Amino acid sequence: MIKFDAVNKRFPNGTTAVQDLSLEMPEGGITVLVGSSGCGKTTTLRMINRMVEPTSGTILVGGADVQRQDAAELRRSIGYVIQQAGLFPHRTILDNIATVPLLLGWGRRKARARAAELLETVGLAPETAKRYPHQLSGGQQQRVGVARALAADPPVLLMDEPFGAVDPVVRTQLQDELIRLQRELNKTIVFVTHDIDEAVRLGDRIAVFRTGGHLVQYAEPAELLARPADDFVADFLGAERGLKLLSLSTLADVPQAPAPEGDRWQLVLDEARAPLGWRDNDATEDAPLRPVRPLRDGDSLLSALNESVASPAGLVARVDANGVLTGVTSRDDIHTHAGAAHATAAVAV
Repeated sequence: MIKFDAVNKRFPNGTTAVQDLSLEMPEGGITVLVGSSGCGKTTTLRMINRMVEPTSGTILVGGADVQRQDAAELRRSIGYVIQQAGLFPHRTILDNIATVPLLLGWGRRKARARAAELLETVGLAPETAKRYPHQLSGGQQQRVGVARALAADPPVLLMDEPFGAVDPVVRTQLQDELIRLQRELNKTIVFVTHDIDEAVRLGDRIAVFRTGGHLVQYAEPAELLARPADDFVADFLGAERGLKLLSLSTLADVPQAPAPEGDRWQLVLDEARAPLGWRDNDATEDAPLRPVRPLRDGDSLLSALNESVASPAGLVARVDANGVLTGVTSRDDIHTHAGAAHATAAVAV
């Protein structure tokens, strides 16, 4: 657990970056700090590993006061990922990842073996090891940055807008990768972003800051979206916060039925019973299939709503983990469950 107790940070020019901050970040969870530029979220993050020293107050990591520890040793025990990856341009990818283990006194062979293992963990091919940063895409460099931060297996990982410099498609892929890694590794992660959609997607808890370093609300995503603390939080969440709330509910409890036969639109399957597309039985035989995007139980109600609108039959194809059709769900059932999920969340908080 990371605990802030009455922490303040004032810079010599008189600027207050963080004001009277008290909060607890749960062990093994992702805490997202979100807010507009200049609200103190990055300063808060950097006080955890003493890259910024607090003016007053106490910060505990795992029960230990960070200010009573050697700053260099503290930083080596905490993973740190920044927006531009911060890789050493003159070192191979393998040696970039091995940096912290080598600083901790690991032998070169052991450090490089750990680096090679982490390449696979973050989804990079083994041949990436011998390349240099300039030979990788932005998304690949960010994966290397995450691997380097994990190299010494730190219990805490700090991530300062790590996906902000890549395009939206790659950003989504990196978010998926972080979610997968967190399921496997169960780190205590503090993640800074200005993107509320990213915060809702990744965070177990979200801290919303406003200018001057004021913590306005600290809550789980569903609570934040269903009941903003004030107009500032509501405005920051945006007019589509109801849709964001639906992104937190899954299809698991929505009923499904066998795919209809004899209707105008027929769901075409391959030999393994995986959906290929929708056939219009009123069209000519050589007419192309209409696209289908099958969903699994873990997909969100928001994804289901989008797919039900795009589907010519008004139905969502449901598949199991192997991509095999399990049934279809109607647009009406999805709307019913979406409304119930929204109402339940609002009452629960």
